[in-house]
Amino acid sequence: MKYLVIFAFVAILCSLAVALVSMMRGESAQTDHAKSRRMARALTLRIGLSVLLFMVVLFSYLMGWIQPTGLPAH
Repeated sequence: MKYLVIFAFVAILCSLAVALVSMMRGESAQTDHAKSRRMARALTLRIGLSVLLFMVVLFSYLMGWIQPTGLPAH
């Protein structure tokens, strides 16, 4: 489970990096449409991966596969 979460975080960060590179790349006005499509697709993928990661963690908690740790509730 730990490796799945790490992989998901890396994929989310890579998707964010692709969107940043697409936004910052200084190309001509002819490629603005393609650049914006690439950036929108990367950000959509990032949102999808984030929601999927949240759902997997929530499902794992409900199934009892993972347990919360940290400060005990008083």
